[in-house]
Amino acid sequence: MKVLVSWLRDFVDINVSPDELGQTLTMRGFELSSIDPVDTHQKMGSDPFFDAVLDFEVTANRPDALSVIGLAREVGTAYSLPVKPLVPKPLPQTPTRDVTVRLEAPDLCPRYAAAVADVTIGPSPEWLAARLQAAGVRPINNVVDVTNYVLLELGQPMHAFDLDRLAGKEIRIRRARPGERIKTLDSTDRALDPDMLVIADADRAQAIAGVMGGGLSEVSDSTRTIVLESAFFNPKSVRRTSKMLGLKTEASARFERGADVNAAVTGIERAITLLVEIGAGQGRGGAIDEYPSPVSPKRIELRRARIGSMLGLEIDDPDIERILKGLGFQVRRNEAGWEVSVPTFRVDVSREVDLIEEVGRHYGYDRLPSTFPALTEPAPPSDPRIARDRLVRRVLAAAGCSEALTFSFIDTALAAHFADHDAIVPIGNPLSAQFSVLRPSLLPGLLTSVAHNRHRERADVRLFEL
Repeated sequence: MKVLVSWLRDFVDINVSPDELGQTLTMRGFELSSIDPVDTHQKMGSDPFFDAVLDFEVTANRPDALSVIGLAREVGTAYSLPVKPLVPKPLPQTPTRDVTVRLEAPDLCPRYAAAVADVTIGPSPEWLAARLQAAGVRPINNVVDVTNYVLLELGQPMHAFDLDRLAGKEIRIRRARPGERIKTLDSTDRALDPDMLVIADADRAQAIAGVMGGGLSEVSDSTRTIVLESAFFNPKSVRRTSKMLGLKTEASARFERGADVNAAVTGIERAITLLVEIGAGQGRGGAIDEYPSPVSPKRIELRRARIGSMLGLEIDDPDIERILKGLGFQVRRNEAGWEVSVPTFRVDVSREVDLIEEVGRHYGYDRLPSTFPALTEPAPPSDPRIARDRLVRRVLAAAGCSEALTFSFIDTALAAHFADHDAIVPIGNPLSAQFSVLRPSLLPGLLTSVAHNRHRERADVRLFEL
């Protein structure tokens, strides 16, 4: 995740150098890959505070950190600074009637929001284009750039359709039909599988849900009215579709990890707010929000005593509350500790131990005591087989033999020479037919290794395996 330091400063008032900032986040689980200086006209008084692009490695369980606001929460918590809330201008309550949305596959798309805006296509302002370029995204036009900007800022993927190119002025979220095809934005004609989710109009598929839009309804210089899409798609469905098509995008990378189901409308409001700010467009009515089964935040009991036993030291209550609140959790004290409400953007937190990990990360793993647990009873004696194996290894090695470590999985036909058919244990999902069953003996692997060497004119092969 590439992030511009000055973009982070929109949310957190940090007066530290990019190097120190990168080191701080590295110690909290986000490894810094690189720092690239950026030549800006607005320096913060001295060289140590110059602007730069920080490139962080974000683990697969933290999709919330694939956004500026997500990393800003981490920065604010690390430096005990408040994070400025992003409050876009709300849309009218009455949904637009200029487009119809039909959610036909709620199992693959739990939430779908859409809004209509009148736009004037043109280049983006210099500041917006510069931020996109710093994050590794190529500017295209003001409308597409706004959707990409929201993706980077909030972590909410969005897409814009040309309303005049949607047959029937209709959006249908459905599974692909047998034999259906689509030409995606990369000008590639792709065959769709019936298990794939598509965004269609009244006639045909116009986008591959959560992966890439279609060329027939893309925003062009002639576009005058757009439909903004902001949705939550089933992560497994998006990952399966992305793998089957061999197509990975910034959107699919976020959806397949788990986006925030409650960020859909916020994304649309932010996009339209930006369109108005840069003079690119104006919203037309309110948002359509198809959300048949609303998701409520999880509630987890966090015990004070459990934190001490897991981390090995007692952490003051104010520090625990500061850390959790800074990361977006809602905390309420009770007799044993706290009742914590987990925001829907933290899809990785589901257990008490996950909350303790958050406390440990920001309290500092380097501050935890490095002591061994107290021994309450004598250590059990070593298994006598260990000493036996060591002796056998020494004797065989002294006799000129080499120890081999062969695969535990072998071919079915090879295993049949060393065990009855009923005694052979098959693998449920073998990588190939060559590794389809568990070896019934060490001999198949040793004989295969000897044969491999003899075929290469090695006559002095002496192997053993324990």
